[in-house]
Amino acid sequence: MCDDDDIRELLAVAEASLGDALPMVERLIAAHPDDARLHFFRGSMLAGSSRPIEAHASLSRAVALAPDFALARFQLGFFELTSGEPVRAQTTWEPLSTLPDDHYLRQFVTGLTHLIHDRFAETIAALESGIGANVETPPLNHDMRLIIDQCRPLLDPVAETEEASPTSFLLGQLGRGSLH
Repeated sequence: MCDDDDIRELLAVAEASLGDALPMVERLIAAHPDDARLHFFRGSMLAGSSRPIEAHASLSRAVALAPDFALARFQLGFFELTSGEPVRAQTTWEPLSTLPDDHYLRQFVTGLTHLIHDRFAETIAALESGIGANVETPPLNHDMRLIIDQCRPLLDPVAETEEASPTSFLLGQLGRGSLH
């Protein structure tokens, strides 16, 4: 396992410059190839750098190394969802159903599952509940808030003007966003 001091340094470097953090995480993975946290960080950085194939591989590796790493599992599913693979995302998220009902990741999964089925009021309620419970990973709150902001206008069916389903539109928009 990578030393916690190295992880803290990696996070500090990533906050300052993703360009500098990626080579650092690559070096750390070479030294600690079985550390799921490093693969998770790499996948998150690659997703933010619009390198989806590599990002998916890294997030998948993190989950394979540590199946109980709930945040990595959530992010992998979120990445799959925003890549237009809702069934795959739901399969990835299935083990998160063992989290307590009030856990923020479980609330986020519930909200995103409602989104898949175009249930926008339920999406908003579950995501807001998750945001209220999430003090561990604040950047996720930003992502969930973006989804809520896209869902609010869709509560009025008269506002829909495109033939594509609202979920397809949202997922297309989110797929262009960041992954934290």
